[in-house]
Amino acid sequence: MTRFFKTALTVLAVTAAPLAFGSVATAQVSGIATADPMLAIAKTKAFSAAYSQIGTQYKSSFDQIDARNKTLNGLRAQLDTDNNKQLTQEELDAAVRAKNPVLNSIETEENAIQTLQTPAIKAQMFAVENIFNEYSNAQQQVVTNKKIGVILSRDAFLYAPPQADVTNDITAVLDTRVPTVAITPPADWQPQRNTVALHQQLQQLLVASARNQAAQQQQQPPAAQPASR
Repeated sequence: MTRFFKTALTVLAVTAAPLAFGSVATAQVSGIATADPMLAIAKTKAFSAAYSQIGTQYKSSFDQIDARNKTLNGLRAQLDTDNNKQLTQEELDAAVRAKNPVLNSIETEENAIQTLQTPAIKAQMFAVENIFNEYSNAQQQVVTNKKIGVILSRDAFLYAPPQADVTNDITAVLDTRVPTVAITPPADWQPQRNTVALHQQLQQLLVASARNQAAQQQQQPPAAQPASR
């Protein structure tokens, strides 16, 4: 029954705005470097443009998803017996044992949301895959230009100076090699397995960024009002 209570992460990520990044800096390294493939792709102009186009093209679907998600949250709240705004496994099990009809309504809403968001998610995956297909070539170009012998993930370093990170350099090459990508996959297209995993990571990154930006906006002091005469 846990399928009834998937989080709204996918829906939220589908409608999230692309990450806002600063200008690409040029790193100077020699020998060993570090890079974040996911971040390098998320910073590309093609990624930002593709997600913006998808947001426009599927706006009607996103609006319907938002409405159904509100309905879904209301249904879930009906099973929150202790009213702590957290649906626990115990509360879910109790609803299953009682054959609560709300479960059927929840399943209906979740199925509708999945149907609405599938085309947009497929478009996102198609765009991501097209960028990712050039990642190896872009990385090799940076390796050659900067005479790098080894590139490791950030987690592999206990310490590395900022200039050892060539993520921005890879992004710059990707912007040249893949300035734009299509968002409409062929009818028989299916994403590769690594594309699915990368897309999920990118979605989580977008959601986290959106939440951080919202939190920062809430922490900002209100603008000073001009003194009245």
